[in-house]
Amino acid sequence: MLATALTAAILGVEAHLVRVEADVAGGFPRFVMVGLPDSAVKESEARIRAALRNCGYSFKWDRRITVNLAPANLRKYGSSFDLATALGLLAADGAAVRSGLAGALLVGELALDGAVRPVSGVLPMLLLARRRGLATAIVPVANHREAALVPDLAVHPVATLDEAVALVSAEAPPPPPPPPAPHAARTPPPDLADVRGQPLARRALEIAAAGSHNLLLVGPPGAGKTMLARRLPGILPDLSPSEALEVAAVHSAAGRADSDVPASRPFRSPHHTASDVALAGGGSVPQPGEVSLAHRGVLFLDELPEFRRHALEVLRQPLEEGQITISRRRGTVCLPARFQLVAAMNPCPCGQAGAVARPCRCTAREARAYRNRISGPLMDRMDLHVGVPPLAYSEINTPPAEPSSRVASRVAAARQRQLARAPVTGAPSNARLSTDALREVARPAGDGDALLQHAVDRLGLTARGLDRLLRVARTLADLADRDEVTTRDLTEALHFRLGVSDAGLEGLP
Repeated sequence: MLATALTAAILGVEAHLVRVEADVAGGFPRFVMVGLPDSAVKESEARIRAALRNCGYSFKWDRRITVNLAPANLRKYGSSFDLATALGLLAADGAAVRSGLAGALLVGELALDGAVRPVSGVLPMLLLARRRGLATAIVPVANHREAALVPDLAVHPVATLDEAVALVSAEAPPPPPPPPAPHAARTPPPDLADVRGQPLARRALEIAAAGSHNLLLVGPPGAGKTMLARRLPGILPDLSPSEALEVAAVHSAAGRADSDVPASRPFRSPHHTASDVALAGGGSVPQPGEVSLAHRGVLFLDELPEFRRHALEVLRQPLEEGQITISRRRGTVCLPARFQLVAAMNPCPCGQAGAVARPCRCTAREARAYRNRISGPLMDRMDLHVGVPPLAYSEINTPPAEPSSRVASRVAAARQRQLARAPVTGAPSNARLSTDALREVARPAGDGDALLQHAVDRLGLTARGLDRLLRVARTLADLADRDEVTTRDLTEALHFRLGVSDAGLEGLP
């Protein structure tokens, strides 16, 4: 007899429907699994044999058994096919109702005693099931909270193979149980009130949050660069429901599911020893990297020049396109990577360039080589360059500054202005404005054109840099609740773009 069960395979962060076709026939005893299974999938035979025996099913293996994982040209990875394969074999043997498998997605790994163990990628699998019109999903109990995030789908958690067989064999399946209660409230992100001094860096952080701009912090050790960067999520708007589901799906595919819908934006801070694959994703089994785990959130690279140059160069495509394409011999995977980049670095190898109390001991050649570890194209994609000087004793002892809540309210108001323009611009934030949209909503008023000409002709601003300058200026106007971009907005944006002091702007129109 032939029976078919439905499950799904994960490739990158996308799920693909897989039909498990189980055929049991007379002939020379043999178990054959086809459909490009990897080693973990092939080993399911041993797990299923033991699970069926230990659960009391008298399945006869002395026949010719063929399992096909269709489509046959899609490579299958992992152990999530165990439950569908076992139920397909039982249905082909007449021990389960074959009609009960229709319209149900089956996901789970089998233990030798018949227990159903959790697997990664359940959320994108169930999102696929909803898109394909399936009505039911059977998942491990440990994946129930994650699976319940998908609306309009009856999710049945099972702890054992017997429970799954009972569900597909029932004439009228019971109503799905309610999802588990969400976890307790999480610890709020660090507050900006903890930061003493650094008014320029605080201002840059607010601008970056308001327009989703990339930010580079440069200063000596201990000045507060990391402290500032870690407070960025606290002033960013919460994720929308659709964005939260996107983020949860990426983390689920990476095996890092948090079981609850995320409210705050992700903050990823990889160590500077991270490899190209760790940052970009990929590998023999395609997995999301740090740029994808930071999707819709913040990617913070501390000690930027210490990262390998090749690893940093992979950031260029996702910074422009919001996704990263991993091309390998076996195929191509496209991973989401719409993140906001925040980086921190010292001004020189010893970190004391520009300090008074501790003079820099680096030679000009050493300092230049240190800065040259970061390519020009990557630096050109940093919208805001901010110096973070060491604090004086009087600044350390100042009262707490504005808390994150007050800054977040101004950021939210600026974001609302951008969302109101989205039907015209086609972009929800200023950082994603196209060149044509920039000409419409960020056209400078007054002497703005003369200032831009000065910036391009005399200060060496590139065409990409000019677009990014206008995006930041548009954000400054939004923070000030202005419809037009003024010369003041352009001057401040140029200040942050070039990372110069006020004196460096002398002679501008």
